[in-house]
Amino acid sequence: MPVERVEPTEQSINVLVILGHPRSDSFCGALAEAFCEGARAAGVQLRRLDLSEMDFDTDLHRVSPNDQPLEEDLCRARELFLWADHLVIVYPTWWGTAPALLKGFLDRIMAPGFAFETCEGGIGYQGLLQDRSAQLITTMDTPPLAHRLLYREPGKNALARATLGFCGIRPVRSLVFGSVKQASADKREAWLARAKRQGRRLQQGRITPMERLQQKAGAWLRSLRLQFYPMSWMAYAIGALAVAPGSSVLGLEVATVLVNEVVDLRSDQNNRYFNAFTGGSRVLVDGSLSQKEVKAGIGVVLLGLLASTIWLLSLSAAAPAAIILLLGVLTVLAIGYTAPPLNLSYRGLGEVDVAVTHSIGVMLCGYVFLDGAWYDAVPWLLSLPMLLGILPSITLSGIPDLEADALAEKHTLAVRFGFRNALLIALFFVLLSATAAWAWDVWGLVAGVYNGIAWLVVPHAAFLAWLLYRHVRTDEAPGRIDGLMVAALSYVLWFGLVPLLNLALL
Repeated sequence: MPVERVEPTEQSINVLVILGHPRSDSFCGALAEAFCEGARAAGVQLRRLDLSEMDFDTDLHRVSPNDQPLEEDLCRARELFLWADHLVIVYPTWWGTAPALLKGFLDRIMAPGFAFETCEGGIGYQGLLQDRSAQLITTMDTPPLAHRLLYREPGKNALARATLGFCGIRPVRSLVFGSVKQASADKREAWLARAKRQGRRLQQGRITPMERLQQKAGAWLRSLRLQFYPMSWMAYAIGALAVAPGSSVLGLEVATVLVNEVVDLRSDQNNRYFNAFTGGSRVLVDGSLSQKEVKAGIGVVLLGLLASTIWLLSLSAAAPAAIILLLGVLTVLAIGYTAPPLNLSYRGLGEVDVAVTHSIGVMLCGYVFLDGAWYDAVPWLLSLPMLLGILPSITLSGIPDLEADALAEKHTLAVRFGFRNALLIALFFVLLSATAAWAWDVWGLVAGVYNGIAWLVVPHAAFLAWLLYRHVRTDEAPGRIDGLMVAALSYVLWFGLVPLLNLALL
């Protein structure tokens, strides 16, 4: 197995080049060597594995890869995987994907405990090869554009997303050369020169400025937790009865979720059952963003909130004092959910706070900003069924977080009353909210805005109540309740969609 060494530079990158072609004297072998020449010139520490020269069984004969002893060459390959900061895999695309040799190599070494592990949170798996990047270089006879449009690049997706990305290696960039069989000698020389330049670029770092920007943008997008915004906007629109300046509400939602990331960090770090709706966005836990960056983001958003409020005051016909007072109270309640000195979620008041701010709070904004009076009965009657409908889902969201929240001394309802009592509390509010929706429908309250909602809410409430009852009767310990959370969160939508549709038709 050939191993190439260069003297390390002051900030040298460890680069492992893997040739996945069954023949070292192939054009893929020439591309691998060209890349290595460029990488040497860049001053990186370089190692190379030619799979065709390694001695190992490509087939798995045991139930688990860990039950099959690794040959000496595969043990060495694993050591190099751990050593490398940047992986380069050069291979031909055959039948739309990588050769059997490369696939067998990955089957043998990318085993549980080395490349990934199971966990209770997220998708149930966690990559163990983070802080590494990769470069795929492949050849094909199919024209690359046709391969992308007609076949959707199955080989690249399998390696970049389902293998390397799954194991935590990001970013994974790709370089495709084809059609090889139709390429002239000059064309092949140009491709070799391009591969060499790609290796030479490592002198500027293994991650490009654009890739860093994409990673940061993705982390900021995750930190915003946009899945929680639709209900606020529906409540605002219902209160306003039309589109009106609402950027203040958006800025407040952003500031709230960012503050939660900082204050709830201890709980998020200990949370084993995190998912899209519980356990935070994980941007601080996984290091995608630093606390300094998130705190700076909070400052920027608060400045934007101040600017949008000034803009709103210039546009709205409502009394400035009413706007300032309403936004001030809503800001204190929203940010005070986790932030000191209120720390409402740590005092057992978080569920009520979320229900109030995401129903009557934003609904009053829409109503008052269009010159309605805060003491009018309309927004309060409009918001009550929605408030009750939010409480089941926000109560249930504390169950996956129960263990971590208890360690962080965050006294949610689930922490205060326990797993089964939290389920019973959620069940109570499901029945109460369904009753309120039915009553508002039958009595035609608020100009019939809730007309027809009982046909949707009552069956959904019955299904949700059945699910809750089943969980109460089981002996399972608190943990992931993804199906129950989906049922509870989708239940909330009826309290926004039906009034909004009725208002639009008035």
